[in-house]
Amino acid sequence: MYAKYFKRVIDFSLSLIALIVLSPLLLVLIVTGTVFMKGNPFFTQERPGKDEKIFKLIKFRTMDNRKNREGKLLPDEVRLNKYGRFLRATSLDELPELANIVKGDMSIVGPRPLAVIYLDYYNDEEKKRHTVLPGLTGLAQVNGRNVLNWNERFAYDIQYVENVSFLLDVKIILKTIVKVFKRQDVSVRGTTQIKDFHVFRMEEWEKEKQKGGTDK
Repeated sequence: MYAKYFKRVIDFSLSLIALIVLSPLLLVLIVTGTVFMKGNPFFTQERPGKDEKIFKLIKFRTMDNRKNREGKLLPDEVRLNKYGRFLRATSLDELPELANIVKGDMSIVGPRPLAVIYLDYYNDEEKKRHTVLPGLTGLAQVNGRNVLNWNERFAYDIQYVENVSFLLDVKIILKTIVKVFKRQDVSVRGTTQIKDFHVFRMEEWEKEKQKGGTDK
């Protein structure tokens, strides 16, 4: 009942109110982002939503566009400047996603929307994460966020999908607030031991292939 009829109403109402209340802060972040990123303060990227429908996720840009002599972008950890690190540490870079929630692409709570390239690498169980709207925060985010390995992260996603409720959403939101204020489990892509999912899955497949060959 909650997931089908009330969750979307709550998402829309709270996100719209948040956008209005936070509009002064958003304006400041747009201006400062334009200065520190030397241009467009927003970052948009296609992500799969409910039923794998592709939408454009919007965030505040945390990495500049510095390139090497060959014209290729420098590594993520290099392009992440001090301002970008501040946005990541405080999760302020996620605020524009409120617009995605109002639009209906996302929910306040749900599995985080990941890269489109990952779609071909999910197994049937993992694909269940796309049976609900992706979220601004989720069960995996309050239980380790990017510190979790992929199997742990997806296990939390599926656990959420199979147990969606108003009380669970409230608990996740409250835990998220605590995490944000404590700045816990914040990491930067490319700077941790966690590999991109498609790389992780291909390595798994290769190990299984080799094991199968050995067993023969």
